[in-house]
Amino acid sequence: MTWRMVAVPGGHLPAVPSPLPVPPGSGDDWVMAAVLSYIAAAVTGLWGVAHAIPTRQVVAGFRDTSIDNRRVLLQEWLAEAVSMWALAALVIVVTAVAGGTAAAAWSDRIAAAALLALAVLTSLTGARTPVIWFKICPVLLGGSAALLLLASLS
Repeated sequence: MTWRMVAVPGGHLPAVPSPLPVPPGSGDDWVMAAVLSYIAAAVTGLWGVAHAIPTRQVVAGFRDTSIDNRRVLLQEWLAEAVSMWALAALVIVVTAVAGGTAAAAWSDRIAAAALLALAVLTSLTGARTPVIWFKICPVLLGGSAALLLLASLS
C-alpha cells in the first residue's frame, strides 16, 4: 500500500493510505493511460460476455454436424470469450497495481497484440459471413487494441 498526501478541509495534509499506485514521473499522463486501459478492458470484457451468451444457439445451429464437432465448436466459442475475459482482467489488475510503470505499458502492448490477432482471425473467418456480430467483433477488438496502444505510449 502506498501513502499519499491528501488535502482535507482545514488545510491539513495528512498522509493517508491509498490503494492506487503512486506512478513514477510527473504529470497526469498516467491518469489518461489508466482511463484508456480501463475503457479497453471494459469493452473487451463485455464483448466476451456478449460472445458467451448466444453459445447455446450457435452450437444448436450446427445440427447437421457430429456431436464431436459440436463439442469442438463449443470449446472454441467459449475459449474466445475466456480469452477476452482474461485479457480484460490482466489489463485491469496491472493498471490498478502498477499503472504508470513500464510493466503496465508492456502489458497493454501485449494485450493489444493479442486483441489484434483475434480481430484479424475474425476478419478472415467469421466476419466473412453475413452475421453482423462477426463484422462488429474486429472493430471492437481493434478499437480496444488501439486504446491500449495509446495508453502504453502515455
